[in-house]
Amino acid sequence: MKLLAKFNLILLAVFGVGGLIIAWFAYSFLINNARREVLDQAQLMVASAKAVRDYTADDLSPLLPRHRVNFLVESVPFYAASSTLNRLRKSYPDFAYKEASLNPTNPEDRATDWESDVIHGLRDHPEQQEVVGERETPTGRSLYVAQPIKTDASCLECHSLPANAPHAMVATYGTANGFGWKLNKLVGAQIISVPMSVPVQIAQKAFFNLMVILVLTVLTCILALDASVYWFVIRPLRIVCDRGDRISKGEKDVPPLVVSGRDEIASVTTSFNRMRVSLAKALAMLEQE
Repeated sequence: MKLLAKFNLILLAVFGVGGLIIAWFAYSFLINNARREVLDQAQLMVASAKAVRDYTADDLSPLLPRHRVNFLVESVPFYAASSTLNRLRKSYPDFAYKEASLNPTNPEDRATDWESDVIHGLRDHPEQQEVVGERETPTGRSLYVAQPIKTDASCLECHSLPANAPHAMVATYGTANGFGWKLNKLVGAQIISVPMSVPVQIAQKAFFNLMVILVLTVLTCILALDASVYWFVIRPLRIVCDRGDRISKGEKDVPPLVVSGRDEIASVTTSFNRMRVSLAKALAMLEQE
């Protein structure tokens, strides 16, 4: 096996092992980074929904008269936040938003089993302002962000007792659900969920681009090293070998090699020139005898 082939095998082995280590760390980093990016987007959406809900409760609802005939569902903070986020989902179709409650007025807002577990977890740990987790779904693993919903004075105007609620609301939804809320109590959670396939796809795309750049860089380095080894090592050694062959075949007019630099190849060339001179002198002495 030639020197350049051995050199390339060593480089491929070193770069191969190093590449595998880099790929493993890079993929883990990209997955975590993509997960953080998705969580940041989800948290921003939750904050936007909360802002809409607070605006509706604090600024919009007080301006509207208590409708006794027609119930304006648009004046309900839950509905306003959900409607706003559903429109926002046109730009983020993978994100699902829900303001889930254990005792909602609108049955559509009732928490499912896993959402109830999240709400109970937030209720049991009041110091937590946010819960991030993953769960299995029929379509695969899903990532979710949940923040607690606590009642304030505006909530009790409709959800304390049926007698205090607008007649139109009671006529629409009845008195079986959505009442009995207490001030400053946790009654639900804002939940944003997104399939784990979303951050995985983001990470895989970035990982593919990184691997392409890494492979091209490795190939460029190997080609550059091969060219350097050939020009500075193999080529000078071939010249030395060629001159040695000519001398061994009896040629007497073989010119000395040009010595350039002070590296190991220059030392080999200098030694070869001395050997050539010594061999020429020895042959001349033999001829004189």
